[in-house]
Amino acid sequence: MRNNLSPLRTVQIIRYVTPLREGGSLPAIVEADDEFFYVIKFRGAGQGVKALIAELICGEIARTLGFRVPEIVFAELDVAFGRSEPDEEIQDLLRASEGLNLGLHYLSGAITFDALVTTVDPKLASQIVWLDCLITNVDRTARNTNMLIWHKELWLIDHGAALYFHHAGQNWEEQSVRPFAPIKDHVLLPRASELDSIDAAFRSILTPDLINQIVSLIPAEWLTNENNEPAEETRQMYAHFLNNRISHSSIFVQAAQHARKALI
Repeated sequence: MRNNLSPLRTVQIIRYVTPLREGGSLPAIVEADDEFFYVIKFRGAGQGVKALIAELICGEIARTLGFRVPEIVFAELDVAFGRSEPDEEIQDLLRASEGLNLGLHYLSGAITFDALVTTVDPKLASQIVWLDCLITNVDRTARNTNMLIWHKELWLIDHGAALYFHHAGQNWEEQSVRPFAPIKDHVLLPRASELDSIDAAFRSILTPDLINQIVSLIPAEWLTNENNEPAEETRQMYAHFLNNRISHSSIFVQAAQHARKALI
């Protein structure tokens, strides 16, 4: 568990290696100037910078809670980078993504988590279910677990679809106290029998100050919105949403427990 956050590193993308076409946002494996490989989430794809914001906030919350999450970095994409790309779709994506993007350290050789192969103990299952209720993560189902096994350890990846309230244009205060109905499809819900104790433990870790530290990592240039609200107002919206949701966590915990009872 971390009490103090370090600034994220910034790397320069020097080589586009291969697209990852599993999703609609065309993430890609690239090489950076530190000689490491990263999975890059591009600002010019799909849901734009909101997916990057969700990836950053949720990944750092998960890391703070003690989960294994690939290192997250800011990834600079030079203006001239996409000019030699022969694929027009990828070239358009690269041109739309010039500037600051988000990267996750590439876990070479990792395999997709399969609940039929790997058994997760009730405590860890409860921890992951609680996290996904908090961040409203719809992508941890049997069809798409967004978990990897790397060096015999479980890693959490791909949180870009979480915090979906920021796509809907709905009142954040109302959304922050709603139960998380999609939890019924969570791949680990049947084993999440320790939600009450995890709720108490995680609430004690995720203080308002810690949430504010995590939200402060969001680059100001990602926070401009269609309503032209000041960046800091948008930043505070994320902090208020998360802090309010944490303080009302009993709502989503009880909903998850009811959904679990319906399964077992």
